[in-house]
Amino acid sequence: MEVVREYFSKIWMLLSSIDIFDFVDIILIAVLLFYAFRFIRDRRAGKLIAGIVILLIFQIFAINFGLRAVDFILGNFFKVGVLALIILFQPELRSALEKVGSEPLKGLKIISEKNMIQSKALMIDSICNACHRMSMDKTGALIAIERETKLGEYINTGTVVDASPSSSLIENIFFKNSPLHDGAVIFRDERLYAAGCFLPLTGSDEFRELGTRHHAAIGLSELSDAIVIVVSEQTGTISVTLNGKLKRNVDLKNFLRSILLESSESDRNGKKKKAKGQKNPIDETNVHSENN
Repeated sequence: MEVVREYFSKIWMLLSSIDIFDFVDIILIAVLLFYAFRFIRDRRAGKLIAGIVILLIFQIFAINFGLRAVDFILGNFFKVGVLALIILFQPELRSALEKVGSEPLKGLKIISEKNMIQSKALMIDSICNACHRMSMDKTGALIAIERETKLGEYINTGTVVDASPSSSLIENIFFKNSPLHDGAVIFRDERLYAAGCFLPLTGSDEFRELGTRHHAAIGLSELSDAIVIVVSEQTGTISVTLNGKLKRNVDLKNFLRSILLESSESDRNGKKKKAKGQKNPIDETNVHSENN
């Protein structure tokens, strides 16, 4: 009993020492961590931060087990690396600091797995129907579907729409007289999130005969895991890029379902991942000359 009394006595002393300023301190730290998380989540920097965390774990391991060489190398890396990161992400850091406090906190969305699959199916149907009609009319289009790698820096170059997916909306955006038709549409969380976005162009000489839309599609797929769809303005051909590879005349609906729906269902059921030797859905590059 004496041990229990002493234990609760220590807890009471600790709680009694907390004042209003400690609560304010905790709230401010929580707000700062929230904005830092959102800044990292919406950009490709998220995976870079994950890599840094892994290196930190290695350094802690090296310190505890006396691995001096590893500790020395990682310690010097972090001394130089922090400064390099600040220089590398200077535009993003400036943008994040300018936006602190400019937007209210938004509630987190809780979506069941069933609703998520239905939302993906609706998005796929809207994209496929719009692409089919734009292909018939030879209306140029560029559509990116965000996956694990966040595309926040490219979303910021366009206009945020944040609308439910609709084939009519997609067609209206890419209508030739529309002010947003020259840019790309980006889908995030099964919603048409932004339009008129500028995507990075590929630097590969392999695709020099293609037009700007195809260069942008391949360029984004080289830097992220996004699925990018292109409708050629010259021929009406529908092409898809994934992981830096381009495929023409693909069955768009089956392709998108195999990537976005079947993978979600297999993860939900706890199925094993595909074996290493299995082919990628885009395992060929079929290149022809097109202007857009």
